Amino acid sequence: MYFDNAATTRTKPQCVIDAVCDAMTSMGNASRGAHGSALSASRVVYHTRAKLAEMFHCKRPDHVILTMNATESLNIAIRGTIAPGSHVITTDMEHNSVLRPLYLLEKEKDVTLSFVRADKGGNVKPEQFEELITPQTKAIVCTHASNLTGNVVDIEAVGAICKKHGLLFIVDASQTTGVLPIDMEKMNIDILCFTGHKGLMGPQGTGGMCIREGVEVEVFKCGGSGVHSYDKEQPRDYPTRLEAGTLNGHGIAGLYAALNYIEEVGISAIEQKENSLAMRFYEGIRHIDGIRIYSDMKAKQHTGVVALNIRDYDSAMVADALSEDYDMATRAGAHCAPLMHQALGTTEQGAVRFSFSWFNTEEEVDAAIAAIRELAEE
Repeated sequence: MYFDNAATTRTKPQCVIDAVCDAMTSMGNASRGAHGSALSASRVVYHTRAKLAEMFHCKRPDHVILTMNATESLNIAIRGTIAPGSHVITTDMEHNSVLRPLYLLEKEKDVTLSFVRADKGGNVKPEQFEELITPQTKAIVCTHASNLTGNVVDIEAVGAICKKHGLLFIVDASQTTGVLPIDMEKMNIDILCFTGHKGLMGPQGTGGMCIREGVEVEVFKCGGSGVHSYDKEQPRDYPTRLEAGTLNGHGIAGLYAALNYIEEVGISAIEQKENSLAMRFYEGIRHIDGIRIYSDMKAKQHTGVVALNIRDYDSAMVADALSEDYDMATRAGAHCAPLMHQALGTTEQGAVRFSFSWFNTEEEVDAAIAAIRELAEE
């Protein structure tokens, strides 16, 4: 039983598997030729951009950049927009894919950082961002939802603050794309970064970023582009500016199939089911003696994640027992979210994370509840 979907969705729609297999035997290199196989690849890439732009309400499909994952997208966005000497606001909820690029800018470009601190429930409030704004503030970089707790940030409210103060707004949507509705225009998001292998149910090695029209992101890497081959510099037009080298065409084919599947099922249906499974699990374990739950399950909006500990047991030991004795896959430890663990007081113990997907069942959840009860009674 697989409960580690916040790391990657293991179960993929059959159409995704079929699309990758078909691409492996038929696809050429997008934008690298005019023969049938190359044109077929280019069409898939184009349609994937268009589908992503439609899903996230990005006005320009050519401003949808395809990358390997959210980490690459966030590095491109952060390093390509934040100037030396800038002040940036971020939060305790961030993954290292946000924190480490910011720390690098702090070291290399004299960028100063301020952190919106999470409360004991692992939440941050929009007004906390505004309190940290100074004349030197240039950007807010923020996750949409914690990968550790599933707690959701009110991105629309934070986006309104950015618009009011003329700040760049970069959002890490790794945990929410395909799971929660995202509207870049309504939420005033300047750059939306995401991965393809989690809630979007696509293959690993896929991801992207959507850039608002008028936002300039500097070249992150340079090389082959398929166009302007005699120029010494990387072409300036999007998406070529940020897509040097061969794209993961086979993976993108799978991602496109996944996007079509999500469109057919409906994000609202996916959100409802994942929340229902998470709530069923929460209600089944919350009264068990010795259980501590770190996810705010009473919040208005939440992803399908429940983080917990059993007494003072090491989280890795609990996860090993779930795997070895019950054949259940979970994630234990620090989850690449060091500041969130500090806020929750779990730096030493870590936490055991259950994360549910569209393909999990109530029967699996009930088995997980029974396993936690047995482990707590030992």
